[in-house]
Amino acid sequence: MGETLSERILRENEAVFDAMVRHRFTTEIEGGLLPCEVFDRYLVYEGAFVDTAISIFALATAKASRIEQKRWLIAVLDDLANQQIAYFERTLAARAIGPSTFDLSDPRVKAFCSGMLDIAEKGAFLDIIVAMFAAEWMYWTWSKRVAAATIADPLLKEWIAMHAGDTFAKQAGWLRQQVDQGGASLDDAGQARLSAVFGRVQALEIAFHDAAYGDIA
Repeated sequence: MGETLSERILRENEAVFDAMVRHRFTTEIEGGLLPCEVFDRYLVYEGAFVDTAISIFALATAKASRIEQKRWLIAVLDDLANQQIAYFERTLAARAIGPSTFDLSDPRVKAFCSGMLDIAEKGAFLDIIVAMFAAEWMYWTWSKRVAAATIADPLLKEWIAMHAGDTFAKQAGWLRQQVDQGGASLDDAGQARLSAVFGRVQALEIAFHDAAYGDIA
């Protein structure tokens, strides 16, 4: 049996993927060393991206060719709008973080949100799926590792558990399945282009997580 597209993607992007899943943001959470200010800033930035992700998955739903894909993606949209956005609303309020507490104009944050949305707007269904596979497979990979650590902050612990749990694992797995199904009919050039999309997303993610540190060295 030949190499699937997701296997190729992960092999070709091993270095940048590992750099992201071992980013200091993840290792400091794992070691109980993440500064509160970094998590607070991250919450503002990530909350803004989840709002963008709703638009991204809406575009994927519109571009999907099969009803079972549309049904799955509609459920994803429901989770984003009614579970994840609700988490940010509740958590920002609990931590007394106002909408203008941190500046969303950081170029690394803007580049991530606009870069992901650009892929969704200009690309085909599979481009969007690969981009979100890049984001969610990465999140699930480091979250399931970090979930075993002792996390004192209950809201941070809840965020990690959300991404290490079965529901998110199924979502990441579904995206990978869609990548492999769509990639099976592509030629080498088509697969290489999508592998580059995955790598681009990881690079954007690294810069986005760097931004959570602001001016902290």
